[in-house]
Amino acid sequence: MASTERATNVSIAPLLARLADPSTTYHSITGPEIAAAISLIFDNATSPVQTGCLLYALHTTQLDRRPDVLAACADSMRLASAQVDNDALKKAVEERGKKEGQYNGGLCDIVGTGGDSHNTYNVSTTSSILASALLMMAKHGNNASTSKSGSADLLLAAQPSPSISSVLSTTLPEIYSSTNYAFLYAREWHLGMRYAAAVRKELPFRTIFNLLGPLANPVQSSGLIETRILGVAKKDMGPIFAESLRLSGATKGMVVCGDEDLDELSCAGKTHCWMLTEQDPALAKPATYAPSVVIEPFTVHPSDFGLTPQPLSAVAGGKSPSENAAILKTILDGSIDPQDPVLTFVLINTAALLVASGICETDTSAMGPGDDGNVMKERGPGGQRWKEGVRRARWCVESGSAKASWEGFVKATREIESKIAAA
Repeated sequence: MASTERATNVSIAPLLARLADPSTTYHSITGPEIAAAISLIFDNATSPVQTGCLLYALHTTQLDRRPDVLAACADSMRLASAQVDNDALKKAVEERGKKEGQYNGGLCDIVGTGGDSHNTYNVSTTSSILASALLMMAKHGNNASTSKSGSADLLLAAQPSPSISSVLSTTLPEIYSSTNYAFLYAREWHLGMRYAAAVRKELPFRTIFNLLGPLANPVQSSGLIETRILGVAKKDMGPIFAESLRLSGATKGMVVCGDEDLDELSCAGKTHCWMLTEQDPALAKPATYAPSVVIEPFTVHPSDFGLTPQPLSAVAGGKSPSENAAILKTILDGSIDPQDPVLTFVLINTAALLVASGICETDTSAMGPGDDGNVMKERGPGGQRWKEGVRRARWCVESGSAKASWEGFVKATREIESKIAAA
C-alpha cells in the first residue's frame, strides 16, 4: 500500500542523469530500473521536481512506449494498489462464474487508453455492463481526463446510481456474491497516484501514467483476470500494448484501435486488432523459438459483425455524463431505437469482448430464456465468430439479463455503503 505521509526522499538523480545522457541507448536502461523509480512515486518518496523530470525523460526518450517498461511499471502500480484477499475473491468468482465454450468463468475487463480526441459515447463501460450478463466483469476505470465523460462519471450520473466508492479490496468478494459486475474505481484502488497528481496537472503532455491505467487492473495480481480488450488511441501503439500484455502474463485478450485512431472498435469502418491466444502445447515450438502466447494481427469491419457501418459523428458530440447515462438507461431498458448508431457501436464492442473471452466457441447455446439456441458458426477475420458475438450481445439486452446484473451491482454497493455508514 502507498504511504499516506511523505517518506524520506529517495534520490533518482543517477537514473535521471543516464536518461539525459546523449550516449544512453534505447535499451541500455531496463524496465525494472524504471519501474523501481516509478514505485517511489506511489510511496511519496520522490520530490516533485524529480518526479516531473522522470516523466518528461520517459516521454521524450519514448521509453514509455517500450513494452517491457510498460509491463514492469504496471506491475509496480498494481503492487502499490489496494490488495484484495485472493482466496476470498477466487472463491466468489468460482462460485458465480459460468464456464462456456473456451471461457473458464474468470474475470474480464474492457478499457481504453483515452486521448483519441474523438470524445465518443462511453462504449467500453456500457459494453462491460452488457457483457456481465454472461461474463464476470472487473471493469477498471476512472473519471475523465481528456473527455467530458469518463467511465466513473457515467456511473455516478446513472439513475439509479451505484456507490462505486464502496467497491473496495475488502468488499469486492461480497459484491460478486450477488452480481457478475464490479467497477474498480481507480481513485479508490490506486491511492499512491495522488502523489503524482499535482505534477501531472502541470505537464503539457500525456505521461506514462495515461498508458499504465489500462494495464494496471488491481485484481490482475490475483491471477483471476482471464481476458480483456484494451483500446489504444494510435495504431502504432497496438503491437506495443499487445506485447506488454503478453509480458505481464496475459494469455487471452485483444488490443484494438479504430482506423480513425480511436481507442475502441470502430462502428464507422475497419478496426486494427492484435489478438493474444495461447498455443496448443502439442503444436507450440520450444520456448527458445517462440512464446507460448502468440499475437495475431488482423482487421475487422462492422460488416464482419453483420452490422451496417455508422459514422463516428453519430456516436460523438461531447455529451455530458448525465446525457450518456440517459442513453445507457435506454439500452438497458431495451427502449433504444434498434437503428440508433450508438447501439451499433455498443453491440460491436460487446460482441468483441464476448468473442475474446472464448464464450462464443461452442456449438450449443443455453444462455437462458429468449435464447433461440441458433449458434452462428460463421467465422470472420482472425478465425473468430463475430456474428455469434453480436447474437449474444443482443440477448444480453433483450433478455433483460444485463439490466438485472447492473441492478444487482447497484443494490450490492448501496447495501455496503449503508453498512459502512452505520459502522
